[in-house]
Amino acid sequence: MQSPHLALASIFAALLFPPPASAKISFEKEIWPLIDKSCVDCHRAPYEEDGKVKKPKGNLRLDAAWAILQGGEGGKVIVPGDPSKSELLSRTMLPEDDDDFMPPKGTKWTAAEKDLVAKWITEGADFGGWEGSKEGQPVAKATTEVAPASWMQTHYENLLKGLTPASETDQGKVVAAGGRVAPLAASSPLLAVDFLVTRDQATDDKIASIGALKNQLAHLDLSRTSVTDSGLPPIQSLPRLTRLDLHSTKITDAGLSHLESLPNLTYLNLYDTQITDAGVAAIAKLKNLRSVYVWKTGVTEQGAKQLQKSLPKTQVVWK
Repeated sequence: MQSPHLALASIFAALLFPPPASAKISFEKEIWPLIDKSCVDCHRAPYEEDGKVKKPKGNLRLDAAWAILQGGEGGKVIVPGDPSKSELLSRTMLPEDDDDFMPPKGTKWTAAEKDLVAKWITEGADFGGWEGSKEGQPVAKATTEVAPASWMQTHYENLLKGLTPASETDQGKVVAAGGRVAPLAASSPLLAVDFLVTRDQATDDKIASIGALKNQLAHLDLSRTSVTDSGLPPIQSLPRLTRLDLHSTKITDAGLSHLESLPNLTYLNLYDTQITDAGVAAIAKLKNLRSVYVWKTGVTEQGAKQLQKSLPKTQVVWK
């Protein structure tokens, strides 16, 4: 079976050199309508609904040029010139039952529309004269200054300080155990690891291989694997771990104790697990957390409210 990464690579390779005679793609006329119909409902400026403030999912806004380039809690979603590293596009190419597939609701992009977005990114992701919403846009102190970096951008920049790349040997240990390893961005020493291809075989002993990349590992996806509470101790030794996805696994409140000391964790997905209100105390110790998903768990409404009170800067998704 061909790797999804290889499949994506082959698709993108055919798009990297458009015919010289082709007209440059207009973002406002051709790309913005696609984003508007499929993405903006969940990724726009905060607004009030039924007395509650609705924030953009993943702290990602797609209703303005500056916001699209800034990205969200997971970093940038557009890499001008390289569609294969642009999550705005790559997530639309995942299987629809994948938790990271976009858009989870609403209108899906057709193959022709994905091709159009890929070409726009390849051309340099030029917005032309389109600016979009200016609400919440960082204001430069002077016309010669650039807008200040977002909290999340600064967060990732700090992770890079003093970091050296992992060796091919250490990366190979994770690959041999069934994991996939990829840099967060071109030439970045920060790495993302998942076991999506070998979910059923991804047992605690296989997952322990991540220890070889403890200094470089920033994103870890163990969703729908066979990990248990006994497989979580290696995670507590990952000082730069920023995103952790444990949804649809058998972990319980006991396993959360291994996450308490993660200093840089900003995203935690516990959807469809066996955690309860008893585990909220451990989650509340993660002071840099910005998004936590506890929907379809044993966490009650009262427990979710208590967690929100303990972490006022965190988006707690309970239902």
